[in-house]
Amino acid sequence: MAIRVALIGTGNVGRLALTQLIESADYELTAVGVSTDTKVGKDAGELAGVDAVTGITAVGDIDAVLATKPECVVYCAMGDIRTGDALRDCQKILEAEVDVVGSAPVILQYPWQLLPDKNIDRVQASAATGDASIFITGVDPGFANDLIPLALAGTCQRVEQIRVMEIADYATYDGAVVMFDVMGFGKPLDELPILFQPGILGFTWGTTIRQLAAGLGIEVDEITENFELEPAPEAFDVAVGRIEKGTVAAMRFEIHGKVKGHSAIVVEHVTRLRDDLRPDWARPAQEGGSYRVEIVGEPNYAVDICPTSVKGDHNHAAIVAAAGRIVNAIPAVIAAPPGIRTTLDLPLVTGKGLYVG
Repeated sequence: MAIRVALIGTGNVGRLALTQLIESADYELTAVGVSTDTKVGKDAGELAGVDAVTGITAVGDIDAVLATKPECVVYCAMGDIRTGDALRDCQKILEAEVDVVGSAPVILQYPWQLLPDKNIDRVQASAATGDASIFITGVDPGFANDLIPLALAGTCQRVEQIRVMEIADYATYDGAVVMFDVMGFGKPLDELPILFQPGILGFTWGTTIRQLAAGLGIEVDEITENFELEPAPEAFDVAVGRIEKGTVAAMRFEIHGKVKGHSAIVVEHVTRLRDDLRPDWARPAQEGGSYRVEIVGEPNYAVDICPTSVKGDHNHAAIVAAAGRIVNAIPAVIAAPPGIRTTLDLPLVTGKGLYVG
């Protein structure tokens, strides 16, 4: 029997998750929730960009979504600049006895030692009240830097360091809030965006650091962060708008999880808006972008993950992968005990029945 599922948020990840929910026989779509007035009343097929009329029209509030009695909600609403609201939304869904999978709020990927205990306790209490569970993931932070490195580390006799990297050209990334407000592209170099405010890098990718540490059975005692910015040599255009000369056009940042002063876990991002910027920084394994896992130990590993898609470029392919990981986890999350679930809790393989010959 198909699982009754609703979706909230039809942005980059949500739209692709919605496509899978519509096209898969494993799920029955019950509702779509949106935050933009112009989307209210539109058919789910139109919002997903597929050639199908589903008869499910978008609504503008969570109560209307929950009224359709889904077993699970795929929550892909914006969380980067509204973490508190996203947490409250998820608590409300859990208390309604509905499981949650999604891409936000990112902090719930692995909140321990990052969120105050009282905040975690509130989410856990909501889950207990509704006898429901919640699993939040993505690509980075997400499967590219928790699921894959843990699988590789499981083959090692010893591990001295895990470095997880995203190396990508974001010129085609279609998300103005993330690009301009969160990351600060197109801003003066001395105007720090949300991402580079003190502690934000460590908070955001702390989920990765702490989860990998838990998987390795170690305790990180310090998280440090650093970043570099590169200005545009001249004005040029990207998907979300104009990048003026002298404003941020490339960035590199690192987050180090340290054990007794040693960088045991490192997250590194190299993000360019043009391929020719900072050739001395790490280069992707394929045109446009890739992910990389490097393990120093026995054996050593250097593994490149190169997502591609017949429907778009590397940025599109990565978002498809994030949406797939979220939707494919639905059965396992429904079957899981109530509470915050993480990659450490779920089966290695989810999404059975996807193969088509």
